[in-house]
Amino acid sequence: MVSQHMKKFLSASLLVLCACTSSGEQDATYTAEPGPAPSESALPPQPAAEIGSEGNPVILALAPSPHPAPEMIESGEFLAGRLEELTGYQVVTVAPASEADIVSAFGLGNAHVAVLSPFGYLLTYQNGDAGTALASVRAEQTLYGAQFIARREAGFESYFDPVRGENTAEAAQALTQFNGKKPCWSDAVSPSGYVVPLGFLKQAGVEVRPPAFLEGHAPVVRAVYGRGICDFGATYIDARELPALEADYPDVMERVEVIWRIPPIIPYEQVVVASSLTPDMKRALLRAFIDLMTTPDGLAAMQTVYGLESLQPAEDNRYEEFAKYVESTGIDLYTLLK
Repeated sequence: MVSQHMKKFLSASLLVLCACTSSGEQDATYTAEPGPAPSESALPPQPAAEIGSEGNPVILALAPSPHPAPEMIESGEFLAGRLEELTGYQVVTVAPASEADIVSAFGLGNAHVAVLSPFGYLLTYQNGDAGTALASVRAEQTLYGAQFIARREAGFESYFDPVRGENTAEAAQALTQFNGKKPCWSDAVSPSGYVVPLGFLKQAGVEVRPPAFLEGHAPVVRAVYGRGICDFGATYIDARELPALEADYPDVMERVEVIWRIPPIIPYEQVVVASSLTPDMKRALLRAFIDLMTTPDGLAAMQTVYGLESLQPAEDNRYEEFAKYVESTGIDLYTLLK
């Protein structure tokens, strides 16, 4: 779907071609022969319009959806208008069907600003097409961790001190005991319930049996609490405290123990900007997004379009650990896009 801002841009960029002839009489017996057309190399080069101008606006990608709701489109238009006011750049919106479409658009120069998942961000960054500008903040944090859990009676040794909230051994020592065991994972695209924990196992040289994917963190805890489905699992910190679990299993915190915790290296969503934007443009857009989040209307629009509650400036080098463990899994990043 093309936004009203984009329609304005497309209409303005159409070229109207006119053929003009001079008046006056011609000899009826004379037929003018057409002269040779000028070669392409003979035409004067046409400078490309600067990004942010009316002829080449900044393209803001909305959250991916095959069928975006009218509320999202309307809120996206509001954001584009406010960004124009705050930066002075022309801004249009596009509504991509999938995150893979956004990643491809950055590579083609058809997107300049977007909010991406951790895996979408990694792809655009590794391709050299974009980098992070702002990190999503949840519960006053921009990064979160994960945990390996097991039933206490399963016989695994815990290398996590719940009183101090610290691991008591390195990952290699703690995770070796999972060699040849069967894991329960949340789902095939979960950073904390599958991908990053798998990366830690790979880094530790641990090979596990074919896993069970249970479509959620609560089901992983339930499976570990019970018997027969898997030997251990992984969740975000701390999925055991979900109200539904505590209601069904009052002793879940005692029966399901943490074996080892992955430190907070997993990012939430990222506001990414195209590498083609100048540093001044990036700074202007960064300031504009932060300013938007301080107003009720701007915050409401950001929540409607992207589900964001707060933003904080971030640098790409902050995610090197996350990238290392994702890469160690050997999983194709494109298969992890939502």
